[in-house]
Amino acid sequence: MPYADVIGDPISHSKSPIIHRFWLEALGIGADYRATHVAPDDLAAFLEGRAADPDWRGCNVTVPHKIAALDHVADPGDVRTSIGAVNTIFRQADGTLAGTNTDAAGFWAPIADLDLAGQPVTVIGAGGAARAILWALAQVGVGPVTVMNRNPLKAAALLSHFKLRGQALPLGPSAPPSALLVNASSLGMVGQPPLSLDLSALPDHAVVYDIVYAPLETELLAAARARDLDTVDGLDMLVAQAAAAFAIFFGKDPPRDRDDDLRELLTA
Repeated sequence: MPYADVIGDPISHSKSPIIHRFWLEALGIGADYRATHVAPDDLAAFLEGRAADPDWRGCNVTVPHKIAALDHVADPGDVRTSIGAVNTIFRQADGTLAGTNTDAAGFWAPIADLDLAGQPVTVIGAGGAARAILWALAQVGVGPVTVMNRNPLKAAALLSHFKLRGQALPLGPSAPPSALLVNASSLGMVGQPPLSLDLSALPDHAVVYDIVYAPLETELLAAARARDLDTVDGLDMLVAQAAAAFAIFFGKDPPRDRDDDLRELLTA
């Protein structure tokens, strides 16, 4: 039976199998989608083994493999130079593996109606997801951008890479004034340290966006809602990026008209 995976370390929290299996069933496609734990030292061997399996259609890639995976796949879209991280690996017509990134489009989909040109934005984190998010924000001319990270030098390197004006700061107790605040880190996720931020400096029109989806109601989103700020939770990005990957793996667009049913399933 054809199948695809989501790989990461950890991976037990992933809701991707629920999403893809929902779409597979809705479309009557005889295939499966699995969550597979892959430790960093096992990444190369995992991809080599999957490449030899004719039933395997590809995999989604999550923490901590999004950057490392680039070293093991072809890069026809030059993702290395642009975003610098992949979240989707698939088999090309010649049988070789290639990588792409659907995170950027998935991140942008829920906020596409916002006018962020020239607006101050804060992004927390400097990993693979942050790369996709900063790339997407650079396309619409946001700025200034503050990247907060435990390693501010890594954050500064990302600002330089994406040619964004702004500042790199160590992760502190307060968020700077921003029209959009995005948690692009794993902080607040099940099994990770919490993300506790004072949001008092954010204006009343600010949007707080947390890509963490386990738990869905994070401490950051709860703090934003306590201030009556608009929020975007991690399921919006997760489903949007999954839709693009699903089409790559299984050759059909998922039934997005069933999104309400899917969200109900994911939050049950």
